[in-house]
Amino acid sequence: MAKPSNSKPVLFFDIDNCLYPKSTKILHLMSDLIDEYFITHLSLSQRDAANLHQKYYQDYGLAIEGLVRHHTVDPMDFNRKVDNALPLEDILKPDPKLQKLLSDIDTSKVKLWLLTNAHVTHGKRVVKLLGVERFFEGITYCDYNQEKLLAKPHKDMYLKAMRDAGAESVGDCYFVDDSYMNAKGAATMGWSVAHLVDPSDALPVEQASQYQIRSLEELRDVFPQFFKSESGD
Repeated sequence: MAKPSNSKPVLFFDIDNCLYPKSTKILHLMSDLIDEYFITHLSLSQRDAANLHQKYYQDYGLAIEGLVRHHTVDPMDFNRKVDNALPLEDILKPDPKLQKLLSDIDTSKVKLWLLTNAHVTHGKRVVKLLGVERFFEGITYCDYNQEKLLAKPHKDMYLKAMRDAGAESVGDCYFVDDSYMNAKGAATMGWSVAHLVDPSDALPVEQASQYQIRSLEELRDVFPQFFKSESGD
């Protein structure tokens, strides 16, 4: 007879443009630094750098994957000059509303885990500045130290997240991400997914996943089984 499972469901959270709003324009700043990196290291024009950056993002889910695959680039140098160079301390502050939302989740019923395409240094920096690092049991990230980079929406990244978080089946996996591609990829895996669409963006013609939300507060309605209370009051 099989042993009963002691594992809990896992609610995975993306980080960038998910735990903090798109209006911070952090990804704009990051995009500019990535373009500058392409210009400097690949001797490209501004236009060609922007086009190649976008191509690699579409092809691989993140620019660094294309740089490593097709050029002689040290991923940790990229991390220092892009992610670590972001002035996050000037932009992000502790977020009481986010803290309240996370504190209302019953961690006896579900494990909270971070899932990001950034390197670990960036992910930990963001959650510390937001004042929410204590709510998460761990983080699955794109490890720039590895020879082969792994990132969402590749299915192996979701499988890695499951192993890291101790999720035994796709039915135990719940996820929220602002990226259409990443939400769709996780839903294709069989996860229960809420695609976070910023209020400033148009809703997609076709939903990426089972649920579509405009605010993290709507997770109370989407996954009510994980909350201690039904409202944030």
